Amino acid sequence: MRSHELKRAKRMIRREVLALRDAMSAAEREELGGLVVERFLALAPVRAAGTVAAFWSFGSEVPTEPLLRRLHAAGTRTALPRIDGGELHLHAWAPGDPLSPTSFGALEPKDGDAVDPREVDVICTPGVAFDTAGRRIGYGGGFYDRLFDACGDAAVRAAIAFDLQVVDDPLPQGHFDRRVQLIVTPTRVIEPPEP
Repeated sequence: MRSHELKRAKRMIRREVLALRDAMSAAEREELGGLVVERFLALAPVRAAGTVAAFWSFGSEVPTEPLLRRLHAAGTRTALPRIDGGELHLHAWAPGDPLSPTSFGALEPKDGDAVDPREVDVICTPGVAFDTAGRRIGYGGGFYDRLFDACGDAAVRAAIAFDLQVVDDPLPQGHFDRRVQLIVTPTRVIEPPEP
């Protein structure tokens, strides 16, 4: 698939899945998001993790603030992304630390010590759409594909999503796209086979 065809195919899927996710009520997102948080925290790699890189949700994403607070309460070092110079960098975060809004609506750490990506044990990964083989369509910036590379293969790539974000058909994928190793939804944990 050529580059422009790949971008067009991803854009179409992104639009369709976002429309479904955006149609969920706030109450439904909160209730189902709570189930995702419980399943994510129960994962063996998360329970054993010293450092988890997560993200501050925005829009109709699985709400992550409860997850961030629970990770911190469990004594897990939590890192949030901040975009500097067009690249995503990780910074330590704890409840009460100052956050600033991004241009797209998420919050990012205002300060916080830089976290070496190679110290991350689990990457709590956002996305728009996933398939059961672990392919992922994000928001189109490639930030997480580059973060996966920076963290190395030892970091477990665990996505969180609502069930409607997991599609049946294989998602289009470019050579630069990295797969996730786990997908956590309100009803299941999907462990894609190694590609």
